[in-house]
Amino acid sequence: FEGRMINIHPSLLPKYKGLNTHQKAIDAGDQEHGASVHFVTPELDGGPVIIQSKVPVFEGDSAADLAQRVQQQERNIYPLVVDWFC
Repeated sequence: FEGRMINIHPSLLPKYKGLNTHQKAIDAGDQEHGASVHFVTPELDGGPVIIQSKVPVFEGDSAADLAQRVQQQERNIYPLVVDWFC
């Protein structure tokens, strides 16, 4: 299935591969965070990025606050990519 599987990841790859991406963005003092849809490869979250969507990181955000904004964008971009490839 190489080159045929896609994944959505809650960060602006290549930043913050793996888990706890929202907290990592907050801890790093990032001004923006977001979501990426990418092709799946053997490397964790390492496949070519198809599309990204950004959201602001506000002072005082919790990881849950940031996750909520990112998830709204995930719901927009994932179906878009599916339409492009299916």
